Amino acid sequence: MKLYSIFIAAVVIVLDQITKNALVKALANGPITVIKRFFQLIYVENYGIAFGMFKNNTLFFIITQSVISVFVAFAIYKLHNKSIPVTICLSLILGGAIGNLIDRIRLGYVIDFFSFSIFPPVFNVADSAIVTGAILLSLILVFNKDIKI
Repeated sequence: MKLYSIFIAAVVIVLDQITKNALVKALANGPITVIKRFFQLIYVENYGIAFGMFKNNTLFFIITQSVISVFVAFAIYKLHNKSIPVTICLSLILGGAIGNLIDRIRLGYVIDFFSFSIFPPVFNVADSAIVTGAILLSLILVFNKDIKI
């Protein structure tokens, strides 16, 4: 596995954990409005997966996220010489998955805090990295016919 992929995943994990730790303390007295009627920081304990679905299956989520993380790390290892853009996308996904996995193991839930009025689910840095990586990976695979995986 190339150093840049480890670096990207590590940066996502560190940013995710630092923001969660800082915002848990900052939001102890309630939500913080950043842009009135559009964006606020709010503390949410997510016991489910995406958008709070399938709540209270913590052990299942820990096992599933661990298996997925190992699979993504293996894919990064196998593909790092074939496609740097694909590897970068997978590194974002891996970092996000591990960031949320740390919460599930440590707390039994994932801490979410970004809340936009136009997008009802509350999310975090790890979620953002996963979604960004997945969208970019999808675009690469759809529009770049030169990539052989």
